[in-house]
Amino acid sequence: MDPRQRPYRSVLYIPGSKERALDKARSLPVDAIIFDLEDAVAANEKENARETLKAALATGGYGPRVKIVRINGLDTDWGRADAEAVREMDADVVLLPKVNSAADVDALAAITGDLPIWAMMETPRGMLNAAAIAAHPLMAGFVMGTNDLAKELQTRFRPDRLPLMTSLGLCLLAAKAEGLMIVDGVYNAFKDTEGLAAECAQGRDMGFDGKTLIHPAQIETANTAFAPSEAEIDLARRQIVAFEEVEAKGQGVAVVDGKIVENLHVVTAREILAKAEAISALQAG
Repeated sequence: MDPRQRPYRSVLYIPGSKERALDKARSLPVDAIIFDLEDAVAANEKENARETLKAALATGGYGPRVKIVRINGLDTDWGRADAEAVREMDADVVLLPKVNSAADVDALAAITGDLPIWAMMETPRGMLNAAAIAAHPLMAGFVMGTNDLAKELQTRFRPDRLPLMTSLGLCLLAAKAEGLMIVDGVYNAFKDTEGLAAECAQGRDMGFDGKTLIHPAQIETANTAFAPSEAEIDLARRQIVAFEEVEAKGQGVAVVDGKIVENLHVVTAREILAKAEAISALQAG
C-alpha cells in the first residue's frame, strides 16, 4: 500500500515493557502502534523493555498494523542503545522524541540507516524548525506531543485548544508541504468519549491523518472520526460521475447538490474513495 494512502486513523501507544499489553495489541483494530521505550517505561526497566519489545516484534502477529518504536532521546543514557536495537528489530518506523532541528534527525539516521523516521513535535524550537525537520529525506511523519508542548508553552488546557493552534498549524503546514503523515496529540481523559470525539473532529477538520491514543477504549472513536463517512463517500462518487459527464461534453464545471464541482473537487473526491478502499483492505487483512 502506498504510504500516503495508508490509513493512520488510530495510533496507539503501548509500553514496550509490558508483555501482556504487547500481546493484546496484536488483536486491537488500530492502524498503527507506537511501541514506547520512552515515557511509558521507568528508568530501571529501560534495558529490559528493549529486549522484551525486540522479542515481541520477532514473534510477530501484528498483521497490517504499522509498527513504530519510540526510543529515548539521544541525549539520554538509553537513546543510542535504543536506536541501535531498533535498527535490528522488525519495526517499520523509528520515532524520535523532542525533535528540535534537522540535525537531531541526522544524528538518529547515522545510527538507524535508511529506516523511516517519525518526529515527536513537542518543543517550541521544534515548532520554529518544523519546515526543515519535515524536509529531511528520511522523515516520514510527525506526531504531535501536545502534553509536552503545553508544558513548555505554559498554556492552560482548553477544549478548543486555542493556545496550541499556532503550533499545530505550523506542523500541519510543514507536513503537508513535504507529503508527510501527521497525527494529532493524545486526549488525556480516556473515559470521556464525547470530549475525545469533539477533539478528533477538530483534528480531522484541520487536516490531521489520525489521533494518537493512550487507551484501547479510544480506538473506535478515532477510527470513526478519521474515516470517510457514508455521506462523504456518496457525495464523492456523485461528484466524480457528474464531472466526467460534463467533461465528456467539453465543459469544466459540474453542479452537484447546488454546488459547483471543478477538477480540484474531483481530486479530493478520488482521495476520499481511495482512503475508504484502503481502510476496507486493512480491515479485510
